[in-house]
Amino acid sequence: MSMRRLLLSAVLLSTGTPLWAADKVDLDYKVKFLPESDQAEVSISVEKGEHVRSLDFNLGDDGYYSDFKADGEWTQKDPQRGLWVPGKGKASLTYKVRISHPRGDDRFDARMTEDWALLRGDDLIPSAVLNQVDGTDLVARLEFDLPKGWRSVETGWPRVGKNKFRIDNPQRKFDRPTGWIVAGKIGTRRAKLGETQVTIAAPVGEGMRRMDALTLLTFVWPEMQAVFPRDPAKLLVVGAGDPMWRGGLSAPNSYFMHADRPLVSENGTSSLVHELVHVFSRISDTDNSDWISEGLAEYYAIEVMRRAGGLSEDRYQKVREHLIKWSKPVKSLRTENSTGPITARAVLLLQELDREIRQATKDGQQRSLDDVARGLMRMDKASTKDFIEITENVMGRSSKVLDTRLLR
Repeated sequence: MSMRRLLLSAVLLSTGTPLWAADKVDLDYKVKFLPESDQAEVSISVEKGEHVRSLDFNLGDDGYYSDFKADGEWTQKDPQRGLWVPGKGKASLTYKVRISHPRGDDRFDARMTEDWALLRGDDLIPSAVLNQVDGTDLVARLEFDLPKGWRSVETGWPRVGKNKFRIDNPQRKFDRPTGWIVAGKIGTRRAKLGETQVTIAAPVGEGMRRMDALTLLTFVWPEMQAVFPRDPAKLLVVGAGDPMWRGGLSAPNSYFMHADRPLVSENGTSSLVHELVHVFSRISDTDNSDWISEGLAEYYAIEVMRRAGGLSEDRYQKVREHLIKWSKPVKSLRTENSTGPITARAVLLLQELDREIRQATKDGQQRSLDDVARGLMRMDKASTKDFIEITENVMGRSSKVLDTRLLR
């Protein structure tokens, strides 16, 4: 036997069941919206129930889920957790979930009317711990049954039918349809930017400036890709007006923008681009270091606009003046949830750090904050300590900018 074939045999033996021999099992999600009761009826069906030992669901503490019926066994030891052990053969779990989610001050971060629904798939299918038979590969699809008069549905996942989508997240064993969903009487605008199919969608009559948003994304896209070398297959941007939450909310393949938010605010920053940075970078933080993800998102919301030619030097300096005034009371950046002034101070710190990195590396291959950001992209979660270590590795020495009480 040749050395090449011996090596191949060793690899297959060491990895257990090879991918080509995995037993593919269909996992089908079906969602039927019920506007009259502000609910959706959801079914989760496994083609071969014997391949799934159990799904342990986290139902949360808001009481959104009800009316569970299962093939096999369904048990709830408390309202927050439910355990499904599917029966043999084709097995299904069905339940109802409330759609509208209040977010204080008469605002919503998910809502359904008689004409449309706007929500996250994370809430339709609760998170779960999957225990499956070794060698099983679940092939997940999501299908919608729309009420009469509702024209279409959009998600951040690839479409494989009229109202059907393929859900495939290599980072998860249990492929949930995470990200934003909009359905009903909706309007859409589409474009292919780089290798990404971009869709801007919103309910008709909600005041979403779809073409304006698509034009701005087209303008900044090359600069965004240069910093964050990632080509998502699809990006969905959804929006609606009051009483939806007046801000932006991102997910891995999609994000929400309130229809009344300006594409570029009077202080020169852009919520649309800020949320795009979150989607592209997927940088998350830990250990009271929310300044990292929020600071970088706002830093690049300004910087990619500048690099694309959308901010002149004098306008850039006016943006800095606003950030300086806004962040003046800030004594520390360390917090679990960054506020506006803390994020503003983080942006100023990052601007100073970028200059320091460029100055320190000008004699060799010049580096910048972009290199730090790309290093953070490879981490699950980043702490302030991680951020400092990556920066020092990029610079080849310690950073004076990061030696500050703001980070202690």
